[in-house]
Amino acid sequence: MTMIWKPLSLAAVVALFVSVPVAGRGVQPQAPATPAAAGEAQQAAAQSPQQPTFRMAIDLVRTDVIVRDNRDQFVADLKPEEFEIYEDGVKQEIVSMNVIHGGRTYSALTLAPPPPQEGMILPPPRPTNDAAGRIFILFVDDLHMSFANTGRIRQLFKKIKEELIHEGDLFGIVSTGPSSISIDLTYDRKRLDEAINRISGAGLKPSEIASAPETNEGPSEVKYRAHTAFRTAWDLIKNLEQVRDRRKAMIYVSDGYDFNPFAETRKKLRDEIENPGRGLGNDGQEAEDNSHGDMWDDRGYQWADADLVRELADITRAANRANVTMYTIDPRGLVGSMPDLDENVDMVEWQKYIRNSQDSLRVLAEQTGGIAVVNQNDFEKALKRIDAETSDYYVLGYYSNNPDPLKRNRTIEVKVKREGVNVWSRRGYTLRPRPKVE
Repeated sequence: MTMIWKPLSLAAVVALFVSVPVAGRGVQPQAPATPAAAGEAQQAAAQSPQQPTFRMAIDLVRTDVIVRDNRDQFVADLKPEEFEIYEDGVKQEIVSMNVIHGGRTYSALTLAPPPPQEGMILPPPRPTNDAAGRIFILFVDDLHMSFANTGRIRQLFKKIKEELIHEGDLFGIVSTGPSSISIDLTYDRKRLDEAINRISGAGLKPSEIASAPETNEGPSEVKYRAHTAFRTAWDLIKNLEQVRDRRKAMIYVSDGYDFNPFAETRKKLRDEIENPGRGLGNDGQEAEDNSHGDMWDDRGYQWADADLVRELADITRAANRANVTMYTIDPRGLVGSMPDLDENVDMVEWQKYIRNSQDSLRVLAEQTGGIAVVNQNDFEKALKRIDAETSDYYVLGYYSNNPDPLKRNRTIEVKVKREGVNVWSRRGYTLRPRPKVE
């Protein structure tokens, strides 16, 4: 199957675990012992440049790891010494390991203190009593869901409530568009019923996309809607970054994204509107149209796919820093090879649009350790798999001893010393920029 662009080649988009400062302090000069010494010190300080402030921190990296046997059953009896973690090819020492099985947490290896540092050592944070269960963010991208599929979408969320959200799970639900849903994290599953009844698709039809105003960079409304959805998702993920030691998953329901949809159809419509007299010349040949010049040349859209890849990379990078796994679901289910009869869109362009939009959902899921539920109608089976993945897993932690502290993008590889098992985990992470020292 021919691909116009290859978002799955986002090898550089490796962003995975959150970089957590554990201990650090500024190093200040000691105060002089006598008033005379104090005066001498003040005079010397006035004649010398300001002393620099040094800050030191140790990064604790955590990652979720799923281990299953050849029968697709969770392997719950692994010991810490059976795991190996490599960061950029350098083996790391595992300092903490929790086993979450059936939603219950078992500690196989307690967190070791960080390596000793100069200065004040902060005490370890006190564990909270509310540390059980999972955290789900239900992301309703109604700006990219068809109004005609509203009933189907509501049925999907009812299945999510039945198959995925259990007692003790903390969840929130947010929409991107006119459904106007914004429910903060709660344990009250009745709030989900309230939200489901308000969900309504508000996506653009193919004919609306083709006839919408645009610039030489493409249809502006398409990009605006995508930016709104991505910004909403980014804000949600950023808020989850402070939550640790709990399984965090985003159920991302959307039709997907394409920054340059139905390009040929849009071009034909522009030609008909801006050059209605175009037809056959005096010699019976088709008259040449040079009225557009290079304004609507395909080169004007050459960066559309690159822009989409960059936007997807930003979201996956933020999700991996916050240790949030994204599970994307296309509510359209199994999509036909032809558009609706009332949509004046070429069949080939329709198929390309479907591929691109589904691939964008695959990127969001696969780059954050989740799965993409696209081009299938069996949502119940997919939700049961998501439920299993978020109920049975390991959480491994280590203090990075990467020999290159200036390298921000780092690859991760998790191995298990046991035959006949399959391992899933994130592929890497990106360090969060350090705060500037003033």
